[in-house]
Parts: sequence; structure tokens; C-alpha cells
Amino acid sequence: MHRFSRFLPAVAALAAALVGLVNIASALTPNIRWRGHLLLQFEPVAAIRLFHALALPAGAALLLVAPYLLKRRRRAWQAAIVLMLALGIFDLLKGLDFEETAITWVAAAVLASGRQAFSVRHDAITLRSAVWRVPLLGLGGLVLAGLATWASPGHPSFALIVRETVDLLRFQSGPLHFERHAALHTHFAWIPVAVRLVELGTLLSIAYVIFRPLAAPRSLPDPAARGHAAELVRAHGSDTLSFFKLRGDKQYFFSADKQAFVGYRIENGVLLLSGDPVGPPQAIDPLLSDLRTFAGARGLKLGAVGASEPMRARYEELGLRSLYLGDEAIVDLDRFSLEGRPIRKVRQSVTRLRKAGYTAELHELRSVDQATVEEIERVLERGRQGAPERGFSMTMDSISRHVEETLVLLARDSDGAIRGVLHFVPCYGRAAVSLSFMRRDPDTPNGLTEFLVASAAELLAERDVRELSLNFATFARWMHSPTRWHERALGKVVALGNPFFQIESLYRFNAKFFPRWEPRYLVYEGALGVVRVSLAAAWAEGQLPKPRVRPPRRAAERNRRRGRTPVPVR
Repeated sequence: MHRFSRFLPAVAALAAALVGLVNIASALTPNIRWRGHLLLQFEPVAAIRLFHALALPAGAALLLVAPYLLKRRRRAWQAAIVLMLALGIFDLLKGLDFEETAITWVAAAVLASGRQAFSVRHDAITLRSAVWRVPLLGLGGLVLAGLATWASPGHPSFALIVRETVDLLRFQSGPLHFERHAALHTHFAWIPVAVRLVELGTLLSIAYVIFRPLAAPRSLPDPAARGHAAELVRAHGSDTLSFFKLRGDKQYFFSADKQAFVGYRIENGVLLLSGDPVGPPQAIDPLLSDLRTFAGARGLKLGAVGASEPMRARYEELGLRSLYLGDEAIVDLDRFSLEGRPIRKVRQSVTRLRKAGYTAELHELRSVDQATVEEIERVLERGRQGAPERGFSMTMDSISRHVEETLVLLARDSDGAIRGVLHFVPCYGRAAVSLSFMRRDPDTPNGLTEFLVASAAELLAERDVRELSLNFATFARWMHSPTRWHERALGKVVALGNPFFQIESLYRFNAKFFPRWEPRYLVYEGALGVVRVSLAAAWAEGQLPKPRVRPPRRAAERNRRRGRTPVPVR
């Protein structure tokens, strides 16, 4: 039954379109003669013509409803059943068309049996959205059609305009003959086509107003929700990506008992989760079930970027799919050492920078004075070198958030100036930290980044930190330990794209510190959902530019009104 529900929306959309076309064709063709004579014994000719006229717009309306059935819209399901029942009656009363009635009512019965498959709810049709929006759209379309008719040569009378407009909207020829007129060498034969396009556009606009899904929340969490999310992260945020849910640009969905939550963003029609849910193990499954319902009711696909191996199995139990995305590099600080031949290149970089007068110091960010914070932010900005800010699931949006819980490692040159910065966030419930920012001044010597990481490993170990989560390396497995021929081939393809995306370079850098590789996954819904979720993830992470409708200034003003804080560094 579940498998049937999965495919029913597509079948219903196809059936509705076919039923609509069959009824339109039936309305536009003459009745079978003997049936017409038989029908005249029960109703007058005027009634037969009326039901012919009603069948045509009802069939057209069913065609408009069909795409929304494919999107599982509940209101479209209701409208389709009503239209099919009505069309079956019209078919009988306009020409005793038993065949069309049987087809139409069988389709309605199949639709009625699959109610659960159409779960996308809608915003309530309020006075605001229905009583004035739908008539206003219809009136606007009618006025445009009338103006197009009025534009014909000679400016016909009002009565003639009304008659011609009505005939054109019925796809019939009226009293005016546009193809016979010409003025200034411009023919007016386009007017009938224009009027009918206006009619079609109006009908599509009305359909959108009626069948649009329940709006997803767009406002950012209030301070109370942010505070509760932070408490849950402190209590259960042992995953290395948990703290990044406290970014200022994420929305939250809490379980019914408020014991667990996810951080997400809506991109490309996808409710895209950041990493794993946070909460006690027994609260995760109910949370994901509620979240699936929440997304489905709003016509959103569910996806996740950066899901861990344990969570991958839970997502698959929900019927979602997963794709290997890459590996997180985690350095075991108890075993890390600069001794030995394999790590000699890192050791040489550290020795060279120390001889040049560079030093490293680790601080709790809350203990750093304002002047130093401003200097840190300048280094972070210069280190970006004009590139767009990136990050969603594996970085913070600012060092100014949760300063009482984060650490910063500063590399100073021989003059005491800050030239490189590492920013770390905590992993609660385990002696670990996760790297958020790694930036250096572009004018610094080569090897400073290796100096920063090696110094951080030593200083963090002195604070009894046991694990350091470094950068995420996309598709790293295909380069460091491919197991099948296609993985080896894909690894070579990734290497070819390194000049553009630096995927291999990032993997090589992480590998210098001999980390433990932990896989992360992209989670998506449906066999074809991987493309949609991949695009959503690329937009969210800033890997691809997102098309913008609003000019940047207007978008910034909109964010300011919503209380979205500026993002100075990342």
C-alpha cells in the first residue's frame, strides 16, 4: 500500500490530464445522433447546449489541476474528485456519453481511495486570499482582454467589445474580423491570440493562488528558541558538527517534547538539514518522523548534508537515500607527533616559521580584548581574498557567536602582529574540538597553515583535548582508499577538477597530519532527488552562486528588518 501511495500522485496527474482531454474533445464534437434523439425526450435542446458548454471549462480546469496532483496537493485532490464527478454528470446530460462517464468516475474512485498520498496541506483560503485575490485576478484578465479588443481599428462600441471579448474567451469567432484590418502596416490578427494567452495566464494564476502549498516558515528563530537549541547542543552535541547548528542563519525544528532538534535551511524546494539531529537517542526517531510530515505538508523534499554513518541508517529506514559525500579528517592528539620521517615536511615548515620569529598562542575567545578581536577579524577578511563567504554545515558564520565556549589560536610574527588564525568550537560529551575557521594573511610565508595546525595540536593536547576535527575533504575516499574500479576512476576525475575546486589539494593537506577519516553523506528523497538536493547543498554551502531576484541592497534591507545580523567573517 505504501508503494502504491508513492506512485499514485504521478498516476493521478496523468489520469486527470487524460480525462480532461477526453472531455474537452467530447464537448467539441457532435453528439451521436441516436443518443441525441433519445436525450431530447428527457431534456430540452437548451439544456443539452448548457451541459456541452459546462463540460468544456470543467475539462480545462481538470488539466490545470493535474500538475498539482503530481505535487501531492490536498486541495487539488479534492478539486479533481469534484470536477470528475461533475464531468461524469455533464457527459450523461449533454449526449448520453456513457464511455466518458465510466472513464471519469473510475478515475475519481481511484483518486478517492488514495487520500493519504496527497498530504501537502495549504494555507487556509482566507478572506484575504480568496474573496478578493481570485476575483481580482479574474477581473484583471477580463480587463486586459477587453483592452486588447478595444485596440482594434475604429475603436468599437462598448457593447461590441463585450460581445467580442466573451466570444474570444470562449475560443469562438466574434463579430470583429481582425485579420481584415491594417493600420500603419501593422496587422491586428494577433489580438485573438493575445486575448486567449491572457485568459490562460489568468487561469494559471488563479490555480496557483488556490493550490499553493502551506508556506514554510522563513523567519529566523527567536532568542528563546536559540537559547534552547544551545542548551540541547551542550547536553547532547557530541558530534563534531553539532555546534555549527548555532549559526545565525539556520532555522530550527524541535521535537514535540522539545528534547531534540535539527538545524535547517530551505533551498530549491528542499528542507536541507545541517549534519545530524541533536538530542537523546530515543528522541531522534520521533523527531525525524515529525519532520518528514512537516516537510511533506509544505511540498518540500527532505535532505541532509554532512550526515554521519550512524544517522545514515536511520535516514534509510525512513525511506530516504544516501550518497557518499566525503570524509572528515579527525586528528588523534594523543598520537600526533612531529617526530618521524613521514611527517618531516610539516616539521620542516614549523621549524622554518619558528626560526623566522613566528609564535603561536591559544586563548579562550572571551578572554581576548576588543582590539585583538578586531585584528583577528581583519586577518580573517584578508585571508578570504575577495572570495564569497561559504559554509553551512561545517563552519560558523562569525567568531562573535558563543565567545564563552570557543577557542582561537593566533600566529604572531616577529613584530607581534597577528598573521594567522584558527577558530575552534567545542564538541560536548567528548574531549574534542572542531575547526571552524582557518585563515592567514596572504603575505605570510608558505607553511604557515601547517605551523598553525601543528601548534594547535600541541596546545590543545595541553588542555586535555584528545581529538581535533580538521577540514572536510570532499570525495576523499576515492583518493585515499578506493575499493572499486569506478571509485578509482572518479578519484582521477576529481583530481582533474582540482584547479577549479581544490578538492585534491584539501585532501592532501589534511593527509599530512595522518588523521582518521570519518565518512559523511548527502541524504536525499526519491531516485531523482539527488540532483535537487545537491543543488540545494551547493547553494547553502556557497559553492555555487544562487540566482537572486532582488537587488543586493533590497535583500540586505529585508534581512535587516527580519533581524538577521550581519556576517562579518567566516
